Amino acid sequence: MPRAATAPTTTLYAPSPVPRVADSDRRRTSASVVLRSVLEHGPVARSTIARVTGLSPASVTDYCARFTGLGLIREAQPPRRSKGSGRPHVPLDLDDSLFVVGGVHVAVPYTTVALLDLRGRVLVERRSKHGPTDPATVLARAADELRALLDAAPGCRALAVGFAAGGWVDRETGTVVEHPLLGWREVPVREVLGARTGLPVHVDGHARALVGAEQLFGRARGSRSVLHLFVGNVVDAAFATNDEVHHGPRSQAGAIAHLPLRGGTEPCDCGRIGCLQVELSERTLCRRARAAGVIDGVNPMRLLDAAADGDATAVRLLVERARMVGRAVELLLDVLNPETVVVTEIGVIGRADCLAAVHEAVGADRAAAVGPTSFPDSVLATAGGAVALDVLYRDPLGALARLDLVRAEAS
Repeated sequence: MPRAATAPTTTLYAPSPVPRVADSDRRRTSASVVLRSVLEHGPVARSTIARVTGLSPASVTDYCARFTGLGLIREAQPPRRSKGSGRPHVPLDLDDSLFVVGGVHVAVPYTTVALLDLRGRVLVERRSKHGPTDPATVLARAADELRALLDAAPGCRALAVGFAAGGWVDRETGTVVEHPLLGWREVPVREVLGARTGLPVHVDGHARALVGAEQLFGRARGSRSVLHLFVGNVVDAAFATNDEVHHGPRSQAGAIAHLPLRGGTEPCDCGRIGCLQVELSERTLCRRARAAGVIDGVNPMRLLDAAADGDATAVRLLVERARMVGRAVELLLDVLNPETVVVTEIGVIGRADCLAAVHEAVGADRAAAVGPTSFPDSVLATAGGAVALDVLYRDPLGALARLDLVRAEAS
């Protein structure tokens, strides 16, 4: 007789996959907090790492041994002699001598390529003006220049490449979905740069990348919530809470170009007046400066130079723009109420009067929360590299495993 079927009651709810996922997540999180503790507190003893992270001393010792073997951390000094018994306390610090990450940032007028160490410091960078702006040409040139930088630093091992740009950038697919000012649509950046460099490539929007950089290496370290407003040719924003940057579906979070700005006068292509993008962009600033006879090109740094030389019209244009930036910050503060606000804008970065105009616009009670970027001399290079460094500090063992896998496939 045929065997009677039985209901698969035991296999429907088999619990074994759940612990494996949880264990993997827990290991990744533990590795991350250990490495970030060394970054933040180093030179630091293992016992201190255990105390600040809440991990067991045995777990801390295990992760530190693995990181030391991989070249991510090192002993800061020889063991101290101890008259008593027990293991001497050997402080640990980040080893920034071996690994570097590549950073690529594509702006409207030029591309920045750089190498950064594990502390987020820019070691070297190159900036090249665009000729043709088609994606294939721009990305091929960026990959070639990145390779030239790596060839000139033979003692360094490249860990990954980070790519950042304005517009709509999808982190998960590694794609620039849309960048209207460059004319890019659905550009597979991760695939293209990965094929040309032979390295893992991580992709994100520049505002989000800079939030991560501020949390890891800048003034926002330790802040529970951070807002970053990027004002260049592209105007966009990013928001993070508890070290997690909000991306939203297909990484569309931070698209603020068409938010209305109080007091705006510029007509926008969308049919409205005073949208953030058209009101605050460097294109608008340079057009106003040309109309006033201050500059004759499209480089906003010339306007800064004129202001530094005492040109009253140049100063007025920069301060007026900063005041409008302050109104944008005020709007975003009302909506998000972050603990820390970082503004990347040329006037705010370089001039006390522009920062004062922003503070005046947001009000005395909230001015202390608002400040300029922590990376005034290399903000775009930092944006590119920070994409790769964020991945490293979130999953250090996974980042190194991906590098080995990519190299194994290439060979």
